[in-house]
Amino acid sequence: MTHEKPPEGVSAGIAPGADVARLCALYDGLLTPGGAALSPAAEQELKALAKIFDLDADRPAVELWPYVRAVLVRQAPPEIASTPAEVEPRTVLLVEDDADAAADLTEALDAAGHRVVGPFHSAEAAEAATALHPVDLALLDINLSGEATGVDLARSLKSRWGVPVIFLSGDVTAAAHNAELAAAMVIKPYSGRDVLDAIARLEVA
Repeated sequence: MTHEKPPEGVSAGIAPGADVARLCALYDGLLTPGGAALSPAAEQELKALAKIFDLDADRPAVELWPYVRAVLVRQAPPEIASTPAEVEPRTVLLVEDDADAAADLTEALDAAGHRVVGPFHSAEAAEAATALHPVDLALLDINLSGEATGVDLARSLKSRWGVPVIFLSGDVTAAAHNAELAAAMVIKPYSGRDVLDAIARLEVA
């Protein structure tokens, strides 16, 4: 997919905390019945953000903003602060159907002192493993091998064991539609540092 260049001031990646606060202040009026109408420039910026995240930019702004907001808020730091240098080691369930990405992320997690359960390529195998090995956190791709998706797995992990979830996915639409299941999102392509930073931000959330 070819994305249009966003307007000046709109990042081609995930907006940092300061930009998220600005965008929420600008667009949250859409969440209130009878809220103020957007200026043409603000509507253009919202549609540009939607295209960056592969969302349907042709939808009305009042329908579009909740999905864009869900992605921004869960991807950005909870406050404008530096990430802690040290994070308590966690037992982390890793579910990623890209073998190379899974191997690289496992190495990064191990190096940071975390214990990795997995990686798994299917939700079914991951859920069975979690029943045997309690975990502190789950890193879940959304589109997986097998019938169940990462969204299905996230719902099960939360309902059965209360496990917090970070979505690792390029399927931003699915992530946005199911944002209530995730404590954070890391959009593909990602690096090990991106994921470690997301884990660290959960420590201060």
